[in-house]
Amino acid sequence: MLTATFLLQGEPNPMATYLMFGGMILVFYLFMIRPQQKKAKDAKKFRESLQKGTKVVTIGGLHGKVVEVADSTILLEVDSNVRLRFEKSAIAMDNSQQLNEATAKAQ
Repeated sequence: MLTATFLLQGEPNPMATYLMFGGMILVFYLFMIRPQQKKAKDAKKFRESLQKGTKVVTIGGLHGKVVEVADSTILLEVDSNVRLRFEKSAIAMDNSQQLNEATAKAQ
C-alpha cells in the first residue's frame, strides 16, 4: 500500500531541479571561482609593478631586494654581492606587506 501512494504522487517538478542546480552553480562561482580570479589578477598587477629597490619574497621563501627588472625576469640581491635571477612568476609577495601583516597580528 505504501508503494501505491508513492507512485500516485507523480514525478517531481523539473523546474525546481533546474533552479537548485543553477543555485549550486551560482554559489560555486561566488565562493570558489571569483575569489581565485581576483587573487590571480592582484598577483599579476603586483608583478607588473615591481620596481628597483622593492623587498620581495619568492614562492620558495627566499627574501631579497630587486636590483633589476626585465620583461620576464628580475634580479634579486639576497646578500652583499650575491645576486640571483628569477622569473617574475616566482615572486610571491612584497616583503613590506608581509611585515605589515605580522605587525597587525601582533597588536
